[in-house]
Amino acid sequence: MNYFLKANKNLLTFSLVILSIIPIFGFKLLLSFIGNILILLFLIPLLLIILVLIAFNSYKSKINTCSNCGVIVLGLNDTCMNCGADLEHISKINQFDKKPSESTIEVKAEEIK
Repeated sequence: MNYFLKANKNLLTFSLVILSIIPIFGFKLLLSFIGNILILLFLIPLLLIILVLIAFNSYKSKINTCSNCGVIVLGLNDTCMNCGADLEHISKINQFDKKPSESTIEVKAEEIK
């Protein structure tokens, strides 16, 4: 019996606390407390996922592609860091949002002798 009390000391302590709280405050307090803890356990990960999605969309909106050299530029720079081209005239549609079938590639054919 002594081993059982030593092994389950935490269980015994929590059981005594719960059995002393129930007669004083009632089942309603206990159920609302457990319910609030469960709500927090489910809502905190959901809130974190929403914050990550908002941050990702904010980061994605700051990505521009230089129309002159094709370098991806992050932030609110007015000029390209690679070639110095003006980035104010870049359309707001990023290269990441375009479908590959909508893009065209200019190829010049040369004859090799």
